[in-house]
Amino acid sequence: MLKMKQLVFLMVLLMTTQVIAKTDEAIFAGGNFWRVEADFNKMNGVLVTVTGFDGGRSKSPSYDEVAAGHTDYTEAVRIIYNPDTVTYKQLVDYFWQHIDPTVANAQFCDNGPQYRTVIFYLNDQQKAIALASQREMLKRFKKIYTKIMPSTQFYAADGSQQAYSLNHPLRYKYYIYRCGHAERIAEIWKQK
Repeated sequence: MLKMKQLVFLMVLLMTTQVIAKTDEAIFAGGNFWRVEADFNKMNGVLVTVTGFDGGRSKSPSYDEVAAGHTDYTEAVRIIYNPDTVTYKQLVDYFWQHIDPTVANAQFCDNGPQYRTVIFYLNDQQKAIALASQREMLKRFKKIYTKIMPSTQFYAADGSQQAYSLNHPLRYKYYIYRCGHAERIAEIWKQK
C-alpha cells in the first residue's frame, strides 16, 4: 500500500520531472478509479497517475463519502504525461477504448453517479479536443452518456487507494474478472 511518505515522494518526483521534462495533465473519470489508473499506467508517455475525485462542490471529500454516493463527486484519475511522447488527443482516444460510453451512472459492476464517465477538461484546447471526440463517438453509438465538463477541483484519494492494482494485484485481478470488464470492452469496441 502507498503510505503518505510514498505519496509525498511521488509528488516530489512529479515536481522534479516537471523541471526535467515537459509535462501536461489530464483528468478522466471512467468508473472505478483503480481500473482507470491501471489502464493509463500501461500507456507510453504517462509519467504519474493519481486517483481521486472531481466534479463536485464540497471541500475535501473522503473516499468513503464518494464511494457511498454521498457527494456529487466522481471517481477520477489525474494523469501527468509528457506531451512530446503522447498527445492529449491520444489520451482521449485511449480513454474511450477502455470505457462503456453507452451506460449512464455506471461502469461494468459499479453503479451510481460516482462511477459516471466524464472527460474533465482543464483548458479550452482540451475542451475542443474532447468535444470533437464526443461527436465522433456519436457517429458510432446511437446514444452515449459520457460528459465533457470542466474540472471543478481534483482531490487526491488517500494513499490506500493509490496504485491499487500494483499494491493488491490478486484483489485487483479478481475485481476485473468479476466485473466482466474485458468481455464488455471487447463487445462494445468490436469492429463493425
